[in-house]
Amino acid sequence: MSQANTVAREKTAQPAPPGAEAVRHINRSRLLRPLLMFGGTFLVLLATLAFWLTSGRYVSSDDSYVDAAKVSLSTDVSGLVADVYVHDNQHVTAGQPLFSLSQTGFNIAVAAARAQLAQAVLDVEAAKRGYAQALAQIGQQKIQIARDQADLARFAAVVRNGGVTRSTFDDAQFALAADQAKLDELQQAAGLQLTKLSGNADIPVQDTPAYQSAEAALNNALVSRKDSVVRAPYSGYVTQVEQLQPGMYLPAGTAAFGLVSDTDVFITSQPKENDLTWVRDGQSVTITVDSYPGQTWRGVVESISPASGSEFSILPAQNSSGNWVKVVQRIPVRIKITSGPQGLQLRDGMSAEVSIDTRHHRHLSDLF
Repeated sequence: MSQANTVAREKTAQPAPPGAEAVRHINRSRLLRPLLMFGGTFLVLLATLAFWLTSGRYVSSDDSYVDAAKVSLSTDVSGLVADVYVHDNQHVTAGQPLFSLSQTGFNIAVAAARAQLAQAVLDVEAAKRGYAQALAQIGQQKIQIARDQADLARFAAVVRNGGVTRSTFDDAQFALAADQAKLDELQQAAGLQLTKLSGNADIPVQDTPAYQSAEAALNNALVSRKDSVVRAPYSGYVTQVEQLQPGMYLPAGTAAFGLVSDTDVFITSQPKENDLTWVRDGQSVTITVDSYPGQTWRGVVESISPASGSEFSILPAQNSSGNWVKVVQRIPVRIKITSGPQGLQLRDGMSAEVSIDTRHHRHLSDLF
């Protein structure tokens, strides 16, 4: 019995024909191929969907650069350049003298203005004395006229009966007329002196127009002399200093050289207009600068320009013609730097890249 079972097991354990195994392999391949094809496609679609849902949060732009407050230094006055106290690319502090014009002419102008102010004081005091003297003379003249009128009245009463001669009466009339004319002159002179005092004989000297005019001229001369020494309005680095040399004549308002701030430094980025949908003021920004690989700065969106960069060009685009071609515009965004590596100087014009965290999340409903 056991021998029969052994023979049966040996028959059962015999390997299947080679053709049957190949058929099974082909069948498995046919089943796995569509599964792998559709499964791979599904995974790609799933990865694409995941990337789309997460990528809308950040807005990146490599059209960015370091920017800084800068000014072309000039003066309100004209003159010869006397001294230049700085050299190119030198760091300066706020209020530090940068260059000066020749002081000779400005000192003369200040001295002349001081003399005019002193003369104005003397003129006001003289006007006050002249007015007081005119009033005294007017009083005396009125007394004299009263005497003339009394004499004329007395002579008129007796001239008809021969008490006085006709010539004496005529002389009295002439004297009265002459004294009245003199009174008019004195009153006009007093009025002229009072005009110099603005109609107020007790006016303080510093309140008179003459004094104020002279004082304004002196202040103007002092300001001009002060403006002849140009100082740094803020700390930073001077540039293109070599174009200004002692002995040059510098007209008022002409740029001497530049000053770039080292404190008011920011990032100007110009992302495409269709990337700004969810960008808002105050959003956090990650900044990298080409000059410092591996270093990162942090910042926030400070403001978004109300117009595209092309609107401020010399010849802004005119889209009213029939040949208009739509071009994606770039909108300047100002980014305030809040923190970053120590000891690395950000220079105006350096290329940068920014990534703005809009905190906006896309949803599946946005697809429909």
